[in-house]
Amino acid sequence: MSLPKVLIIGQPFTNNSGGGITQANLFSGWDKNKIAVVCTIHMFNNLNTELCNTYYLIGNKEYKWVFPFNLLQRNVISGGLKIDQKNINETQPAAATKVALRTRIINKYFYPFLEFVGLFHCISKITMSDTLCKWIDDYKPDVIYAQASSRETVLFCSLLTEYAKKPMVFHMMDDWPATISEKGPFKNYWGKKIDSEFRILLNNASVLLSISDYMAQEYKNRYGKDFITFHNPIEIEFWKSYQRKTYKLNEAPVLLYAGRIGPGIQSSLETIALAVDMANTELDKPVQFILQTELKPEWVEKYKCVKHKSLVAYKELPKVFAEADLLILPYDFSDDSVKFIKYSMPTKAPEYMMSGTPIIVYAPEVTAIVKDAEKNKWAKLVTENNAAALAGAVKHLCINENEREQIALNAISIAENKFNSVNVRNRFRETISSMVN
Repeated sequence: MSLPKVLIIGQPFTNNSGGGITQANLFSGWDKNKIAVVCTIHMFNNLNTELCNTYYLIGNKEYKWVFPFNLLQRNVISGGLKIDQKNINETQPAAATKVALRTRIINKYFYPFLEFVGLFHCISKITMSDTLCKWIDDYKPDVIYAQASSRETVLFCSLLTEYAKKPMVFHMMDDWPATISEKGPFKNYWGKKIDSEFRILLNNASVLLSISDYMAQEYKNRYGKDFITFHNPIEIEFWKSYQRKTYKLNEAPVLLYAGRIGPGIQSSLETIALAVDMANTELDKPVQFILQTELKPEWVEKYKCVKHKSLVAYKELPKVFAEADLLILPYDFSDDSVKFIKYSMPTKAPEYMMSGTPIIVYAPEVTAIVKDAEKNKWAKLVTENNAAALAGAVKHLCINENEREQIALNAISIAENKFNSVNVRNRFRETISSMVN
């Protein structure tokens, strides 16, 4: 199959974000010369250069802040970049480090204030500069693939698509429209305005993709549009390389969470720690709760069972997942968290499933992950925000080897049939190619 030239808006190929990993797995095997990305500098870290090294960095020529906020704007040079392993260490870490600290401060204090006073959605915009237009003309894309999660990126996707006059596929990862305007006296105004602009983007898209079947169903009702589900596919042989074959507990059993800490997950992780400490009072073999995350939470020292470990390279994850006795996929139970993650499926879910290690899903009953796990019986479910209930589930799995094995075997079967990268990728290629043909 001759694959079209794709221009990707918003999301680079990364190793540390769900959108970037999913995108990388979907586009794996594509001709490297037929993929290019347009993105901002705050997304420009942990790049996966194996799939794409042609980037346009959105800078001062395109990213415009209104006065007086433009006085705080960083000087970022716009333009095309060729990134490979030889120069990535020279261009990426410094920018990533500066952006990480700056981004944390901005996200925690500056943006919440602007959102409350009604300025968050109008202080900046991304425009089509002459430099960007020429870069697109020189690249000559056949198709546009886009992700967005803010008003300015929604409007930019529409602008670029209108300029390029090429069919666009739009991929939703989370239900951010449900939470994008919930604070301050102007929340209703911005909610209606962004909804209207988002619907225009959907109308202009040739193909719409969702991250779960549950999201596709909801969006059909909400927007009257058909969405095709494409979740993160996995390389079966890669994840089978260390696949767990025995379901006896180790002498020092481990419950592992590996991934991000942040909105939608933070409070549930601490509840898990409390639950494991509770379960350990009745277990012959105390369980250790391993947190493998970028940052160490402040509350770790409060719980006997918790041990924090740093993140490991992606290639080491099959071994790490298979060596654990139990894996856990948590979501928070707050109203804001539920709205945001209700229709999402974690990127790591199929990776967990293929590891052969039994999974516990600790999440609200209304979420897509619970509905899928319940339907296909690939995890032990705890759907109430209750440490005692979770402790009971941990204890139950620790003393029931047969149930651990059945859950794990179901998960492997589902992963092989539903998330096999060969099948999913072929379907994805056919979907993208059909937009050109």
